[in-house]
Amino acid sequence: MTADETHDPGVGRFSLDSRLTGALGGRTAQALERAFGYRTVGDLLGHYPRRYALRGELTALASLPLDENVTIVAEVIEVRERTMRSRRGSILEVKISDGTGILTLTFFNQAWRARELVPGARGIFAGKVGDYRGARQLAHPDYELFDDATPTSPTDASVKRWAEAPIPIYPATSTLASWQLAKAIALLLDGLDPVPDPVPESVRSAKGLLEHREALERVHRPEAESDWKAARRTLRFTEALVLQTTLLLRRAELRTHTATARHPSPGGLLERFDASLPFTLTGDQVEVGDRIASDLGEPVPMNRLVQGEVGSGKTVVALRAMLAVADSGGQSALLAPTEVLAAQHLRSIVRMLGPDLSSQLVPTLLTGQLPAAERRKALLRAAAGQSRIVVGTHALIGDTVSFADLGLVVVDEQHRFGVEQREALRLKGTQPPHVLVLTATPIPRTVAMTVFGDLEVSTIRELPAGRAGIESHVVPLVERPAWRTRVWERLAEEVAAGRQGFVVCPAIEPRVTEEADPPEGADPAEAQGSPAAPPASVAAIVAELAVNPHFSDIRVAPLHGRMSSDEKDATMRAFAAGEIDVLVATTVIEVGVDVPNASVMVVADADRFGVSQLHQLRGRVGRGGLPGLCLLVTAAEPGSLARQRVEAVAATLDGFELARVDLELRQEGDVLGATQSGGRSSLKLLRVARDGDVIADAREAAAAVLADDPRLAGHPALAADVRRRLDDDATGFLSKG
Repeated sequence: MTADETHDPGVGRFSLDSRLTGALGGRTAQALERAFGYRTVGDLLGHYPRRYALRGELTALASLPLDENVTIVAEVIEVRERTMRSRRGSILEVKISDGTGILTLTFFNQAWRARELVPGARGIFAGKVGDYRGARQLAHPDYELFDDATPTSPTDASVKRWAEAPIPIYPATSTLASWQLAKAIALLLDGLDPVPDPVPESVRSAKGLLEHREALERVHRPEAESDWKAARRTLRFTEALVLQTTLLLRRAELRTHTATARHPSPGGLLERFDASLPFTLTGDQVEVGDRIASDLGEPVPMNRLVQGEVGSGKTVVALRAMLAVADSGGQSALLAPTEVLAAQHLRSIVRMLGPDLSSQLVPTLLTGQLPAAERRKALLRAAAGQSRIVVGTHALIGDTVSFADLGLVVVDEQHRFGVEQREALRLKGTQPPHVLVLTATPIPRTVAMTVFGDLEVSTIRELPAGRAGIESHVVPLVERPAWRTRVWERLAEEVAAGRQGFVVCPAIEPRVTEEADPPEGADPAEAQGSPAAPPASVAAIVAELAVNPHFSDIRVAPLHGRMSSDEKDATMRAFAAGEIDVLVATTVIEVGVDVPNASVMVVADADRFGVSQLHQLRGRVGRGGLPGLCLLVTAAEPGSLARQRVEAVAATLDGFELARVDLELRQEGDVLGATQSGGRSSLKLLRVARDGDVIADAREAAAAVLADDPRLAGHPALAADVRRRLDDDATGFLSKG
């Protein structure tokens, strides 16, 4: 890929904000936008190499995975052409080697390639690994030979530099090869104007970092290994600094708003609720509740994240905050990630409030699938202020929803919502409401600092008294296939003892290929390494249990995302009432579902779920006085990453320990995606699991910069990078005043 023929890349210079259409030409720019979503010079220059190869270093061919696109460095050892038997034409077969293994390249009717693919030629080859009669091959691969770039004079000192220069290997697609990206990036670097450095000179000097323009040059066109290592160190810190500055600016901007201070009334709703509680709050619940009460009493918006173990009583803490707001005449909105969870929250709130307080507060459900008449009634109650507590899903963010006096927004499971959604709900108040975010996914410190850096963080670790605990066991079908029968027997035994159970599956319907229908609720980043067999499905297991003699008198029902809102709600109500014994479901029951009589959780194909998902699912049982049992059924091979995740969950009930393990197992997983950060792109070089020290250093540096220059008036390059990091509507505060 080069600049379009009609475009002269030598005419004019460009900046990081220049459009790729002007820098590379229309066709090339369109290809890059289709492949990666890139539109500007800065976007493409931020497409860093995933690794570096050396001309004298060959790729191990024996370990190449089948059916995956690969980019390899190898040497041509044999070329031969043969005539096709079944049709006219010829096949050119080129064998390449790493010195031990051999890979065949095949080209149909392209005999001319034999003139350049000669034995001894080395280069980069890219394509999809296939299998032909037991031998690995690349059919019609792209390639670029090194010979073209060899210095003309063999005595030239540049020969040694050329031979030792690392070759950047970029994340590529089937239509854009690594070297095509390298050529486009080289054109941009050649035409790039001086780049302002977002890292202040004093910080750069103190930390021994490169200037930004130099770092971009060295990461893309290194002359030695030390070049790209120094460049990555600089760019990693720069990324962390921009991110932390953005989060600190967002936090500071929120503190500039005025909010209505909310104080509970003496003898009011909160005091009446506390007096009616049939249990004593834990020490953590009291401590976090006091912090929230202090925040609510301030004339600036609260922005607090409460993270707590599964079943630690976060809902009670949030409800007490809602009652303090109601005491002052305000309303609260609880935003839940699913309709099932929203309905469950409403039922829990009504049950905890009791009939008297419920009649005063009129808790109301507002979701997208409500019948028209019920929806109109709910909208009217919210707009008139009759309902002091409104529980809903994304429907609460809609333009038609208004509140008389929105004082508090409670967001359950923050990782399901983006900054923009939280902001849209915040803007529904005449003054910014207080915001309380709940998560049952414990968050390591570096993640909290990165993903939730604009929030104050409180933690509830202490579980309420009376919990009987949960036993967790891995059911390894690879080694013990007969144990599957015992799983159903064990579930039937629990039901015979008067208890209830869940069976959770990654899919709704049986299917032949995973590509046609990704598992409902499964985390694709976490589920890598799972076996290729079709995943367990709700429909298949319901059918299997229907003919299992142990289940002849057991009431089994499905629950999944394709059911209507009314069907899901009716099923959950029946299960909660004990009218259903076993619920076979997808992850719609992952969070918030609270049925104290449920004692057993079977997770089919547990390796297809992530660590945090499995921990959440396990938390659906053992919630009453009954001991819980969690059976994690897996066909993952021993030692595989998928199996390690399942074994990690079975090994501990400590969600904070699992969060640490999860971060390690994810390795270079994407922790901060666009939906969580409000930014255009995910982390590029920064890795939360590995770069905790870098993140902490960057936060300290960002805080120091903002202490001296709160509006970044003296740091225009840093301000510009913050704007690029966030969407325009989320960075309005940078241009205010």
